[in-house]
Parts: sequence; structure tokens; C-alpha cells
Amino acid sequence: MAKEGAPGCDAVRFGGVRTPRGYVFELTGGALCLDLPNTLDNRRAPAPRELLASYEDVVAWGVQAGAVPKATARALRQEARAHPRRAARALEQARQAREALFAVFSAVAHGRVPPVDAMEDLNAVVPHAFGSRRLDQSAGSPAWAWVEHDPPDLDRVLWPVVVSAAELLTSPGLDRVRECTGERCAWLFLDHSKNKSRRWCDMTVCGNRTKARRHYARVRSGRTGK
Repeated sequence: MAKEGAPGCDAVRFGGVRTPRGYVFELTGGALCLDLPNTLDNRRAPAPRELLASYEDVVAWGVQAGAVPKATARALRQEARAHPRRAARALEQARQAREALFAVFSAVAHGRVPPVDAMEDLNAVVPHAFGSRRLDQSAGSPAWAWVEHDPPDLDRVLWPVVVSAAELLTSPGLDRVRECTGERCAWLFLDHSKNKSRRWCDMTVCGNRTKARRHYARVRSGRTGK
């Protein structure tokens, strides 16, 4: 959710802020596979807000979320400018992956089995994502690294997201996945509270709005009853 009155922004929107240097996403999910679904803001509203309006937005999100380094992002932007149709397909692929992830983790958050079609969509991109990793020991000891192709694959931003989803789905922490109970929100996040009782993606936004709405309803009900 957006923070009202954020400094240096010329327009404030839910999900982040628009600044002179570009859009700054709000990343509160706790995992890449939860932050990407949150790029469709106000999901429960009649007209949800699309935060991935262009392939450039996908790359910007990837950099801010830590999915791709800046050097890779520059290469992706250059490739997208040279091949706009491929970039448009990559944008649509990112949105489709986002919706599959939301369907899977929303079901998990509500204690349901993830939809078969969403799991199939996710499994369709798993081989390419996992197959794009390699062991690198340039830092002294072996560590996972990504294969950076030249020219770059325009779905590169999705690789770490898919790996994140697979790791979370097979981890003991899966029971901490939550969906914000804000009236129009539905953002996903990991609940790290001690008693696993967190209900909102951001207490200062959705939490306060919910409490204010309930307070108004009680006051109005009291006035009507007089």
C-alpha cells in the first residue's frame, strides 16, 4: 500500500509512489513470489490498479525487489527497445505468472489446495528458471548464480521469482503465508508475528482503514438506534 505524503513524489498511488526518477514499488510480501502478485493493487476493487503497465515496469520491479542486478536490467531494457513485440509478450508472461502465483498462495493462505491450473502454469516455467542457475565459486566458495545470456532472456526477471515460489511451497514456513484482510487489498505476505495473527499487509494503511471503518459503522449504528 502507498504511504501518503511520501517525500519527493509527484503522484501517490497505492502499491508505491511515483517519483521523478520513476516508480518506487512497496515490497512488503517477505518473498519475491509474494511481492510479484502484489503488483496488481486493490485486487478486490471493481477496477484493480495495474502496477505493471509496461515491460519497463517489470524490470524496475525486478531491480527494486532484488530479482535482477542493475547491469542485467540495463541489458533487458536495451533488448526490449530493440524487440518491442518480444517485450510485450514478456510483459504478458509476467502478468500471467503473477496471477498463477496469486491463485496458488491465496489458496494456501486460506487453507485450501492450490488450483490445478495455477500449479500447471507455475510448473510450466519451473524447468527454465531452475535450468538457468549454475554454481559459481568466484567469491571463493561455491554459490548459486544465474546464467546471464547475451542477448538476455526477457523473462529473466521471473527466474528468481519462480525459484522463490518453489522454495516457499516446499518449506516449513508455508503456513505463514497470509492474505491481507483489507476491504480491497488482498496483498500477500509472510506473517512473522509470534502468534501468527497478523491480518494486514500494513497496519498503518489497511489496518487503520479497517479500524476506522468499523468505528464509523459503530457510531452510525448508535445514532440510528437513538
